[in-house]
Amino acid sequence: MTTTSFRLALAGLAAGLSLSLTVPSALAAEGRVEPPAQSWSFSGPFGKFDRAQLQRGYKVYKEVCSSCHSATLVRFRNLAQPGGPEFSRGQVTALAATFQVKDGPNDQGEMFDRPGRAADAFPSPFPNEQAARAANGGAYPLDFSVLAKARTYERGFPRFIFDIFTQYQEQGPDYIHALLTGYKDAPQGFPPLLPGQNYNEYMPGHLIAMPRPISDGQVEYPKGADGKSPVPETVDQYAKDISAFMVWMAEPHLEERKRIGLFWISLMVILAGLLYYTKKKVWARMPDGSPLH
Repeated sequence: MTTTSFRLALAGLAAGLSLSLTVPSALAAEGRVEPPAQSWSFSGPFGKFDRAQLQRGYKVYKEVCSSCHSATLVRFRNLAQPGGPEFSRGQVTALAATFQVKDGPNDQGEMFDRPGRAADAFPSPFPNEQAARAANGGAYPLDFSVLAKARTYERGFPRFIFDIFTQYQEQGPDYIHALLTGYKDAPQGFPPLLPGQNYNEYMPGHLIAMPRPISDGQVEYPKGADGKSPVPETVDQYAKDISAFMVWMAEPHLEERKRIGLFWISLMVILAGLLYYTKKKVWARMPDGSPLH
């Protein structure tokens, strides 16, 4: 390496380190606090969904979130597929029937409501965006189908390089969990909140239209043999369970993708070893220094 090249490399490294130091201050300046990383069963190349957690997450969605948020890309029958909550077909039929789905027209040309079926998509609680905004003070409740993949945040240099090796890709659920647990009273000196505004520590700018959606003890989880819930019925646990459920909705074939990826990576490693061994055997038969022709 020449002296000039070495100096350029040092300059690039210094610039990268300087950027990594300025990113946190820049985020703080724009009112953004980085969500704390959580421990997820589905993280990493060998991670899998916790079936019980996904079922609890569905319960939180049904009892709390579905009154405002749709999930129109997910169908009730998906709840029974491998790699997901894995409800039984009978359970899926019963769960779907608890929703009212708009259908029609009938013989009189009118639309009508009917109980949901396994083939139906999760219905929207509002007929259109305008009705949703009117019911929520002008704010539009987002669809949950792929929100866990759409919501993310910048990790900055050099952590995004480390993330390549650690396979960290849980920014979405980390952010959703932080948002649901980040409702607090506005600190002293913060501008007064306007009607319809709420303070949230992890929302960029700290202002969010959605009021605190859930509180401790609001959702009753299935009880174990001792008559108690196996997990605490707290906001923190509710936030973890609905976040995991939203990850599954956004990527229902996550486990299958990981299995296929590991299979092909293993196959490529074996193939590379065989090619190297073959190359060594072929070249071992040629005298040292002899020409290739």
